[in-house]
Amino acid sequence: MMENVEFDRQFRTSEAFLLCGVDEAGRGPFAGPVCAAAVILPPDFELDGLNDSKKLTEKKREKLFPIICENAIAYSIAFATVEEIEEYNILQATFLAMKRAVDGLGVRPDHILVDGDKLPPSLPSSAQPLIKGDALSASVAAASVLAKVSRDRLMYELDAQYPQYGFAAHKGYGTKVHCEAILKHGVLPCHRLSFLKKLLAKQEG
Repeated sequence: MMENVEFDRQFRTSEAFLLCGVDEAGRGPFAGPVCAAAVILPPDFELDGLNDSKKLTEKKREKLFPIICENAIAYSIAFATVEEIEEYNILQATFLAMKRAVDGLGVRPDHILVDGDKLPPSLPSSAQPLIKGDALSASVAAASVLAKVSRDRLMYELDAQYPQYGFAAHKGYGTKVHCEAILKHGVLPCHRLSFLKKLLAKQEG
């Protein structure tokens, strides 16, 4: 995946140029917050196996996570809560988490690559959306790993609190097992009610 390193190099006008990758995890699940990460990698940083987090095993993501954190010039991980998802909608809550991640870097990047086809408003630097950015850019791939691992760890905590829901296995996504658990045991504070309308309507019907 050294192609993703080469992709990032085209943006750097100097060794001091700070290129930031941003990605999220958890837009689709029925439960839990949405997580975003922002990462600025050194210009010469290469990490074997760094790729879109969805294409990596959980074991591989966990292995890459500390290496990214230890070598990044700066990184930041942020969340938008279930309450914020319900208040603003999932897209706006995702933008909020991304903005928080960028603001939490402690340094101002020269340019920001955001995975997807839309940009969060009010970013502090020039920015561009990048469709399939986590597969194209090393910086965005690194952010995708940090966001995914961080959110999954939170879901393991929820699994310890509510073992009957199976969060460790499905990570809050709307699997058959998760839906059956909701119908059997009820809705939790960590559930996104706006995502459960069809499921709950089916139960009432």
